[in-house]
Amino acid sequence: MPAARPEGGRASGRARKPARLVLDPTVCDAHGLCAELAPELITLDDWGYPIVDGRPVEGELLEHARRAVAACPVMALRLRTP
Repeated sequence: MPAARPEGGRASGRARKPARLVLDPTVCDAHGLCAELAPELITLDDWGYPIVDGRPVEGELLEHARRAVAACPVMALRLRTP
């Protein structure tokens, strides 16, 4: 019999903890993919470089942020938990 999962059907509480999206501007090459995957959290400046708003990310937005981090071709994005 499978182990019971916490409320929400997730095997861990990972999605419930708020995190902050952090950009390393020295690594970023302005591909813009992150802004396409998480437009609620990331905008692009006039040269195509991302601007991360810095607010805590949780819930559904956290999943979007995780996708943006995973898709970054130069690994310039990170999720940090407090």
